[in-house]
Amino acid sequence: MKKQTFHFSRSSTDLYFANGISHLKEIIDIKNAIVITDENVFNAHSKRFRNFRAIILKAGEEYKVQATVDSIIEQLIAFEADRQTILVGIGGGVITDMTGYVASVYMRGIRFGFIPTTLLALVDASIGGKNGIDVGVYKNIVGNTTQPSFILHDMIFVNTLPESEWQNGFAEIIKHACIKDAEMFKELQSNSIKYYQSKKKAICELVQRNARLKIKVVQADEFEKGERRLLNFGHTLGHALENQYELSHGQAISIGMVYASHVSEQLSGFKQTGSIVKVLEQYGLPTYASFNKQKVFGVLKMDKKRVKKEINYILLKKIGQGIIQQIPMSEMEKIIMNL
Repeated sequence: MKKQTFHFSRSSTDLYFANGISHLKEIIDIKNAIVITDENVFNAHSKRFRNFRAIILKAGEEYKVQATVDSIIEQLIAFEADRQTILVGIGGGVITDMTGYVASVYMRGIRFGFIPTTLLALVDASIGGKNGIDVGVYKNIVGNTTQPSFILHDMIFVNTLPESEWQNGFAEIIKHACIKDAEMFKELQSNSIKYYQSKKKAICELVQRNARLKIKVVQADEFEKGERRLLNFGHTLGHALENQYELSHGQAISIGMVYASHVSEQLSGFKQTGSIVKVLEQYGLPTYASFNKQKVFGVLKMDKKRVKKEINYILLKKIGQGIIQQIPMSEMEKIIMNL
């Protein structure tokens, strides 16, 4: 098995690119493993779960809440899970978020790893150690930063993804290109979802490129004091829209990136908004939306990126170069109202 180990401040993560779930027994002691997954993944791949103790959750962001965490912990107690137990989250971002969160608080912390099954989880959600849950409309407002022991990429899972999940994942891929990789942006301009669905080598390489890009950013700034904030491009407004309007994560972030590009025009002289809008639409993502600006600003005020009366907002200088700008909340309110 090809393994690459990435070191962080207090731990390390072994990343197994392009392997199969059948290799899991070579990474961990299966007897000590408990899988956490959702009904969609379990029903589509039930044969792959035959040899595992499993906790199967309802699918969807609306279940990423404390009540689900309590239910998982009760099931772990019923399984007599102890400090030797390792949790394996097999699913998309909701599953990886909750698996990491439960593992980091159960018995004050047990080991965990991920097998991401969506494009978004492969390139983003499974990487970086952010684990958490939502409270009402406030996304990920409760959580911690704890790195997984391993991440295993089994690309077979993307074969059963609906088109909407491909679009979701490409929102984060486009975000990475916007903030850090102008060459990747050019590649995305030349292709489409259909191209990547039909070319297994191309999608494998794109996933690995994005995973390495995010890991490098996280290694430089694990606890989001500086550069890691760039990964929030499109997320400030996007998160405020996501739960209020029942958008998928990718849809919300896509809209957030468009408006962040317009804010960049005003504050940093950015001139390529049209190119970003075109690429997002090329990958089936929404770009503009009408929304209750006062209501959205009310949610945005509680964003984790706010520090007292300022918010760290991610802008673009040019495609491939994201910048962090502190904007007073009073000015941010005016910007939102004028969008």
